Amino acid sequence: MKRVLLTIEYDGSDYFGWQKQPNVRTIQEEIEKAILASIGEKVELFGSGRTDAKVHALAQKAHFDMSLPVPVDKLPEILNNILPGDIAIKDACEVDNDFHARFSVHKKCYRYKIYNSPIKNAFLSKRCGIVKKPLDEKRMIEASKILIGEHDFKGFCSANTSVENFVRTIYDINIARNEDFIKIDVCGSGFLYNMVRIIVGTLVDYALGKLSLEDIRLALETGDRSKSGQTMSPYGLYLKDVIY
Repeated sequence: MKRVLLTIEYDGSDYFGWQKQPNVRTIQEEIEKAILASIGEKVELFGSGRTDAKVHALAQKAHFDMSLPVPVDKLPEILNNILPGDIAIKDACEVDNDFHARFSVHKKCYRYKIYNSPIKNAFLSKRCGIVKKPLDEKRMIEASKILIGEHDFKGFCSANTSVENFVRTIYDINIARNEDFIKIDVCGSGFLYNMVRIIVGTLVDYALGKLSLEDIRLALETGDRSKSGQTMSPYGLYLKDVIY
């Protein structure tokens, strides 16, 4: 029995997220179906974590166990011939049997892309978060420094987050502008439900003058969701990398 780790890229626009659910299209189910159709083995795919509906991935990681003597290095070509055009297997490698795509994670990095322009672009509505008013990325960088480190992020997740421990560590937040596009990379030990989208929304709302630095500090100190920013569109969010 081999344990195989896949690196997966996908456009999540037309999917209800990573995790299998009844009566809707999901990334996990599409890949499991492709594995069954291509090598004739029914497997269960374990992802590094869930991505929500409409969220994309540049390098999602997932593992499965395979008993058939299929060359692991041939799996990307085999699966890509069957998978829909918006899902691509970028790499496949064999890992130790005690490896787990979710529980072995050391760090995750997400990228959020903002199209910051009053001019509508027909090609970006499902690739970026759209902010029409001018954003000062220097103000966003200023606010981001408050969030770096280990904090209780209860004020930066959705109300229906089903966890007891809200403490997470943000290692780094990098913000860069290229003409009308702002790229925000957030790397941390793990993330709560909608946490990255709310972090980005907080930086945007601060840049727009809707929040103060004191509001952001209070959101961290008190867990008051009303002190943090908006939840940005899922279309701008990409799982950039998973580090083991």
